[in-house]
Amino acid sequence: MDHGTANAARTLAVRTRRAPDTEAVHAGRDDLARLGLHAPPIDLSTTYPSYDSRGEAARIDAFAADGAAPEGPPVYGRLGNPTVARFETALARLEGTESAVAFASGMAALSAVLLVRNGAGLRHVVAVRPLYGCSDHLLTAGLLGSEVTWVDSAGVTDALRPGTGLVLVESPANPTLAEIDLRAVAHAAGSVPLLADNTFATPVLQRPAEQGARLVLHSATKYLGGHGDVMAGVVACDEEFARRLRQVRFATGGVLHPLAGYLLLRGLSTLPVRVRAASATAAELARRLAADPRVAKVHYPRIGGAMIALEVHGDPHEVIAAVRLITPAVSLGSVDTLIQHPASISHRIVDPADRRGAGVGDRLLRLSVGLEDVEDLWHDLDGALGSGGGGSGAGRAGAAPARRAGRG
Repeated sequence: MDHGTANAARTLAVRTRRAPDTEAVHAGRDDLARLGLHAPPIDLSTTYPSYDSRGEAARIDAFAADGAAPEGPPVYGRLGNPTVARFETALARLEGTESAVAFASGMAALSAVLLVRNGAGLRHVVAVRPLYGCSDHLLTAGLLGSEVTWVDSAGVTDALRPGTGLVLVESPANPTLAEIDLRAVAHAAGSVPLLADNTFATPVLQRPAEQGARLVLHSATKYLGGHGDVMAGVVACDEEFARRLRQVRFATGGVLHPLAGYLLLRGLSTLPVRVRAASATAAELARRLAADPRVAKVHYPRIGGAMIALEVHGDPHEVIAAVRLITPAVSLGSVDTLIQHPASISHRIVDPADRRGAGVGDRLLRLSVGLEDVEDLWHDLDGALGSGGGGSGAGRAGAAPARRAGRG
């Protein structure tokens, strides 16, 4: 798929609408049968031959002027890649946006958004905690020259000022799973673009663009890839903003490797099945944990999903050390279940007072539920809580319905 084909696919996305499960399988691959292919090809080229240097110069000039993906054959790997373009087309279709721009990581994607707004002289960001710890740090430390005002979701309008370039939220939030009314925040933001981090929900559970968000951010490392073997980020948005993002990506070099683009496209094909299966298991685990006297509180979002946050009465570090089937590791969204202690790892970089104020307490654990059998996972959690939670054997398979499940 050259960039002209990618543009045509984006135009098709505006004209037609297929069910999300169908898009997950076919978007970004619609031309394969005509090409005599079944699996998408991986284009690993960093550069591409061209005997028409005048024409190539004109295409580069056009990209520099407006950021549109060049028509015709590719030019250079930092300008774009056909395999990555397939993933971008597919993700845009799933999120219901005109375009998507992929990056080497979720943080590279967020950085590009901030640089676009900073370049327009709009350095002020209004943000709602909690966010992923590194997103919080990027804003608070002013590493890219941004200035941030932290508010709750009801305070967005009052925090806006002439230099505000972005409103940033994450829902469900990392790691507390607090949920935000995206439509209400988009209304409160007015003409200021709302960026919604949709990493936890994925387009299977919510599509923020339909609720007024102009920008939808994913750490594609998580559910979009889904197998713990690819690192990437992506912003789904309108084509106007995508053009600015492509220019920043070209200038800063935060490009996605073609093999990662291939793995992400493959991951999208099973995304709905994976998310629904893991969500069903997570809902059952949340029910059992909420009825367990060793657990002080369970956070599980109204929209569902495969993430659970739990606050234990005992030592959370002992729970981490005691799991055997579940993997104690950072990240999330893989086919296997992961557990981590946010105050020690993912949110360690956030100021302790700010961290606790956002609900990320020292006894909070974050569980990313995978595709294992629910009884095997419960057996592992039950044993780990018995070692580190101040009790043993409570809350087994016949536990009563949830009584203390917190709804964020």
